[in-house]
This record gives sequence, structure tokens and C-alpha cells, in this order.
Amino acid sequence: MEEAGEILVDARGHRCPVPTLKLRRALASAPTGARVRLIADDPMARIDVPHFAAQAGVSVAETDESHGALVFVIVK
Repeated sequence: MEEAGEILVDARGHRCPVPTLKLRRALASAPTGARVRLIADDPMARIDVPHFAAQAGVSVAETDESHGALVFVIVK
């Protein structure tokens, strides 16, 4: 469920590396402490997003699966 003030990145229909690139762009323009909700249906996102977050110095606050899509909440 999306929360008020979150930045939503809908990357459904895109394959690796596009979901991570969209997430990177959203984080680049987000203020410190911002929450970004990424929705992706590429199974590789399950591996790519946590790996990207660790390298970028951001944290994965939530991971869920809903209606065939992976949902990540990333905190900058």
C-alpha cells in the first residue's frame, strides 16, 4: 500500500536493468530520508534491487509481492 509522500516508480513491463535505472533516477532527485516505492515484475529485481541498494548506500525498508509484481520500499 502506497503511503503519502512516497515517490512511486512503476517499472512493470521493463526488464533488467531498467527497473534499477528508474530507481536510481528517482533517488538522485529525492531528498535524504525520502521513501521510494518501486514496483517491478522482472524476477531479477528480487536480486538486483537489494544489490543496488547496498552499493548505493540506501536501505530496503520493505519487500513484498502483490498481484504478480515485486514491491520494494527504499529509503534514501
